[in-house]
Amino acid sequence: MMKKEWVYREILHQVLERREHLFRQKNLAELCGVSIGNVNKSLAPLEKMNCVEKKPRGFHVIDPKKMLLYWASIRDPSKDIIYQTMVDKPVDEIEKELPPVIFTAYSGFKFRFQAIPADYSEVWVYGEMGEIKERFKPSTAKPNLIVLKTDEHFMKFREIPLAQLFVDLWNMNTWYARDFLKKVEAEIDRIIGEGG
Repeated sequence: MMKKEWVYREILHQVLERREHLFRQKNLAELCGVSIGNVNKSLAPLEKMNCVEKKPRGFHVIDPKKMLLYWASIRDPSKDIIYQTMVDKPVDEIEKELPPVIFTAYSGFKFRFQAIPADYSEVWVYGEMGEIKERFKPSTAKPNLIVLKTDEHFMKFREIPLAQLFVDLWNMNTWYARDFLKKVEAEIDRIIGEGG
């Protein structure tokens, strides 16, 4: 994942889950573990699209939905895959047998919202490959367990941030991803509508 995505994830996490809209580049750089220059470079396209408004000592998020859609359009989870395999078990058994990970996509939705809008057949997680590979041996069949690389910034979260869940689902190619995405988008729209 590109470091600018860490910046987008943090901003959207603050906006959607903490209702914060005012930021300082220095604080954001510290939260994300990146340089101020990297933060400013990440903000440039957002400012151009009128998603953020720069102030003398920081910036204000004025269109979080547009920012989210921009991030979704540049996100490519396939570049972050570090391990994938076919596990001949139902998804709920795979989920139970995994070491500590952060679930995303369909499982991430299930654990965050305690429901699922459709059945699913893949488990996507952010985690470390070592222990997962020991528990789930390599297979050449079409994978149903996909492990994405984590990053230093990501490790501060206990569950998948809402914005990260959205952009990951946005980029899934299964027919049922749309059902999950609609529900996440409805929750995001509700938060934004309440001034989040």
